[in-house]
Amino acid sequence: MRALTVIFKTVRQLSVAVLFFYSGALCAAEGEDQVFLPVESFLQENFASIPDAKMLWLDADARTTAKDISGEDPGFRRRYWRDGDVTAWVLDVIGRDHPITVGIIVGADGISRMRVLVYRESRGWEVRHEFFTRQFNGVQLENKKLDSTIDGITGATLSVNALQRAARLALWLHQRAIAE
Repeated sequence: MRALTVIFKTVRQLSVAVLFFYSGALCAAEGEDQVFLPVESFLQENFASIPDAKMLWLDADARTTAKDISGEDPGFRRRYWRDGDVTAWVLDVIGRDHPITVGIIVGADGISRMRVLVYRESRGWEVRHEFFTRQFNGVQLENKKLDSTIDGITGATLSVNALQRAARLALWLHQRAIAE
């Protein structure tokens, strides 16, 4: 009988431990930012030495065009980094309810690198993996749309759409920055 009591006590303790583990995981998934890469580290990965930040100012017409292309309002100014004909953009795009912070490197051949830097949604986090973001390499803007099809991820449709909007916006912003 004593052995049975010890077994029940052990099972109860394990149950409580599992419950705390899963409740903590759920809280982290729903309420906390998941920082995968700081902005400075993203820039260090993509530039031999980090160039000085620049500002791209957008008038009302440019903001309207950007919103037509990406569904996102870029604001009156966008900070970016430029080395020759290569630009780096750090953009926040809304997934379902919260912003996803994305770093995008754009050159003459389109997007050369996309990374999810901070993820704040409770689902769709699979878009942060390289197997997904690698699809954007070489993608360019053609008639206000991406010139390649991006495969989705089941259960992450809103996050996939958000990254596509970010890609369109970064490509359009790149064109404007290079033209200045």
